Amino acid sequence: MSSELLAPLDLAFWHLESAGHPMHLGALALFAPAPGAESGESVLELLATRAAAIRRLRMRVRDVWLPVGGAAWSVAKDFDVRRHVHHVRLPDGSFTAEAVAIAGELMERPLERGLPPWEMYLLTGEPGGPFAVLVKLHHALADGMRAVAIGAGIFDQIADARRIGARRARPVPQRSWLPGPGQMAGFARGRIEELGRALDVGASVVRASRLDPRGVPALSAGSSGTRRLATAVLDLEDVHRVRKAVGGTANDVLLGAVAGGLRRWLEERGEQLPAADPRALVPVSRRRPGSSSGSGNKFSAYLVELPVRDPDPRSRLDAVRTAMDRNKAAGPSRGAGALAVLADQLPPLAHRFGAPLAGGAARMLFDILVTSVPLPRSALSLGGCPLREIYPMAPLARGQSLAIAMSTYGGQVHVGLVADGKAVPDLGKLARSVGEELEELLTLSQ
Repeated sequence: MSSELLAPLDLAFWHLESAGHPMHLGALALFAPAPGAESGESVLELLATRAAAIRRLRMRVRDVWLPVGGAAWSVAKDFDVRRHVHHVRLPDGSFTAEAVAIAGELMERPLERGLPPWEMYLLTGEPGGPFAVLVKLHHALADGMRAVAIGAGIFDQIADARRIGARRARPVPQRSWLPGPGQMAGFARGRIEELGRALDVGASVVRASRLDPRGVPALSAGSSGTRRLATAVLDLEDVHRVRKAVGGTANDVLLGAVAGGLRRWLEERGEQLPAADPRALVPVSRRRPGSSSGSGNKFSAYLVELPVRDPDPRSRLDAVRTAMDRNKAAGPSRGAGALAVLADQLPPLAHRFGAPLAGGAARMLFDILVTSVPLPRSALSLGGCPLREIYPMAPLARGQSLAIAMSTYGGQVHVGLVADGKAVPDLGKLARSVGEELEELLTLSQ
């Protein structure tokens, strides 16, 4: 890939950050020490070597003349991996707590413009102890599934497989904005069809917009630019026990746990329940099952009311399952949640000038982002040290204060909660409440 235009949705995310709103996603991976494994400095060198070998991480964004307002990925000829991979030594104390705290602070920092938009941090404590790796990517670089494919390149198993089966990458020609000879009629028909789909989705978005959002105030506070991370660990077998008892999917159970966790958190705060249930945006990948190929963002989303006002945990779960079934029946390419589909139909110039407006309008549609990020099922390690936990982190939409991402690994569901640090200073309590809700659902299902 020598040069490639940014896809419409990638361009939208790039311009959102240009408008002053960070669009970082990532993951915090915690590793257990292993006898005879690499030392801290050796792990740092290994991390840098493997990151440098991932071709996507050598790409930077540059402006182009055509299409007007567009941008392209191009190889950074002066690429230096040492400008992206850093070592942070944590103070004495609980290693996991310190790693989670510093990860939130590091996610605040803007990425340097002009460089490939990513960073990695090796977090270490006492010599011979556990360590962590924070992977931080700009959302324009990848969606959740693609981010996993990129980040997985640091692990022993994936790096070894890549080295054994490596093939010379074929350059991808820059996609043209203009139709070629003999393609004008087809181009025109395609643009008309795209316009029709855009109008359809746009009308759904307008109908779903709330001129007077009445959700949870803490979830729609003004953005301070600060970030806080909290984590929770759920037992995957418990999730499946609830699923088997009440029906639906594991994702339905997790959404139900989030809804109940929000209610518990509000009650513990002593806050009045909202006049209207908060609305969650639930991303849905548009990649083919089992494939993470292709660069950039390829997803749609569903909108789901989280039944926070309902006092019955079982009833809350039923409501979530019904809403998700209705969304799935309509499909991910229709309805108000298909914002990404709408973005794909807009010209680059619209993204350049419309990003600030679109970013500010997000709170009119939803209050919280809740996403599940798939991970490889096999055991993973780095420098011989086994991966113990991995917490995904989703970006915050402008005007919103909370995003929740979940991934499954080693029989556990790892929940990463990212919040505006000033709007939600007690994020750890919310993380704990999600776990307590799953415990209650399990009790009611037995």
